[in-house]
Amino acid sequence: MLKRILTALLAATMIFSMVGCGSSEDVAADGDFKVGMVTSVGGVNDGSYSQSAWEGLTKAEKELGVEVTYLESKTDADYASNIETLVDEEYDVIMGVGFQLADAIAEAAETYPDQKFVIIDDSTYAELPNLACLMFEQAQASYLVGYIAGMTTESDNIGFVLGMVSPVMHEFGYGFTAGVLAANPDAKVQMANANSFVDSAIGKSLATSMITDGADVIFHAAAGTGLGVIEACKESDIYAIGVDFDQNYLAPEHVITSALKKVNEVAYIVCEQVINDSFKTGITVYDLSNEGVGYADCDLISDEVRAAVEDVKAQILAGEIVVPKTQEDFEALYGDVYTLD
Repeated sequence: MLKRILTALLAATMIFSMVGCGSSEDVAADGDFKVGMVTSVGGVNDGSYSQSAWEGLTKAEKELGVEVTYLESKTDADYASNIETLVDEEYDVIMGVGFQLADAIAEAAETYPDQKFVIIDDSTYAELPNLACLMFEQAQASYLVGYIAGMTTESDNIGFVLGMVSPVMHEFGYGFTAGVLAANPDAKVQMANANSFVDSAIGKSLATSMITDGADVIFHAAAGTGLGVIEACKESDIYAIGVDFDQNYLAPEHVITSALKKVNEVAYIVCEQVINDSFKTGITVYDLSNEGVGYADCDLISDEVRAAVEDVKAQILAGEIVVPKTQEDFEALYGDVYTLD
């Protein structure tokens, strides 16, 4: 496959940070560079990380002149063929959004060593020289929203809906449950695995069951399935907690906060890298220290809770609180109360 040689149009070195994306110092690519995205089965309008990534790419198209596109995957079988299509169309970088695409991206990276690839939320194949693994400390973001839930609940009964069991997804659960219990040791966390990222009906059913059992705050880490969770919370007039980006717009009076993974900003950074000839392979981690994760500061959060969670955030940044993201670390602090692993 013929590859275009990256031009040396930009002399300035890109500042690789979460601040200053799309600054006036950036030089537009004028369509000379192409970045293609392959979604997981949730699709580009999953209300979660694929949608967030696409927002970042479209912003790069507008501000940097990068040509961008996406291919949706309806089933797991679509991953390889979608990647192959983008290879054939000579995209400079091909991005797989979600750990589900890891194997397909890795196989393509081995087959096409001169092609640049990105995988979000997986580092299994980080040794491949043409693969960038973009990781997020979602446990930190989940801890913060868990702390908010623990302080906000009036029933001491909180729900958590997981989209699918995996090491990455359990980080949401460990972080959230730890945050709840740190804020409110008397709280109970109901947990359910939807085993789907695309079934809002299942999300709504699981949340409704939790509400029937007394939950008055429910967090989802379930992409499109979580849209049903939010709908159930809205109908029952309780608080929901969103994921990946600020989902308050879905139910402004009920989504009290969201656990943020700034996939949109990271997707933008990838575009900056490709036009600056500074594409970075290996593992890059986004956390509270570089503002790659966080929580949505919505008006529904009380001043007391906001002050408390900001203090907790400062303690995490100072290393005074280490958020658990593995079963071993979680159980060392809180025992065997996380039931989804």
